[in-house]
Amino acid sequence: MSGLAPIDTITVLAIVAKAAGTGAALLAMGSVLFTVIFASYADASVLRLARRIAIGAAVAGLVVLALRFGIRAARISGMGFEGAVDPMMLGFVWQSPLGDAAIWRGLGEVSVLAVLIPGLGRWIAVAGSFAIAGSFAQIGHSLGDPRGALAIALVIHILAAALWIGALAPLHRAVGVARGAGLLHHFGKVALYGVAVLVATGFALAWMLVGTLLALVSTAYGLGLLVKVLIVCGLLGIAALNKLWLVPALGAGRPGAKRALRRSISVEMIAVVLILLATASLTTVTTPPVNL
Repeated sequence: MSGLAPIDTITVLAIVAKAAGTGAALLAMGSVLFTVIFASYADASVLRLARRIAIGAAVAGLVVLALRFGIRAARISGMGFEGAVDPMMLGFVWQSPLGDAAIWRGLGEVSVLAVLIPGLGRWIAVAGSFAIAGSFAQIGHSLGDPRGALAIALVIHILAAALWIGALAPLHRAVGVARGAGLLHHFGKVALYGVAVLVATGFALAWMLVGTLLALVSTAYGLGLLVKVLIVCGLLGIAALNKLWLVPALGAGRPGAKRALRRSISVEMIAVVLILLATASLTTVTTPPVNL
């Protein structure tokens, strides 16, 4: 298969660690943005949950970030797991784009911890969220050409995805509270714009990295991207079901609406995990057709 790197145990660990790190970063960013955008619509317990998720995700993200240095050192050294603690190899990793991205992401995730501080704290956390989003443009396939367009599209894409992913757990909680239907309805209206941004920037990124329709079906990157797009389409279908049917049913107090909506949001969470694994695989073991 064109553009597919060998896959061994350390590579699998690298994929899982990248998916975990990306998930933690998106949760930290999205939870902070949720507390700001939906502050006037959400119950206090829902906002409290969002802040706790932001803190937990930021701490988890810092831990995974440290682990990724060791895994990257093990991969490039050819020494196996011994390379993960070799000072010289760790120094090489620090000098690589992962080191630049780690500075942005580390500062961002530490800043997210300020979400617990009333007033100015949440705006420090918002700034941290943008720093985390910027870290994604410092590494991976976004370093190709055209660099500026790829970086801008990726950062906007990441912020839109983060808002959606960070809202899932708080919305799951909101299903059972008094103002829950109103919050879910308002989120549905905001999500329409978010999905439009997500799809538009995703299409732009795919076009810049794949280049042709033939490459989409003849390279490892293209086929992996198709798998990811299929999962995203399923996720969009579930979101449409929630907005058009289940949320109105919850607002009308129909029997079984709460359980059905919670189950649907849980399926969304599972789909997000699959998308994170697909994205981590794409950016770890495949090469975009434009770079072949």
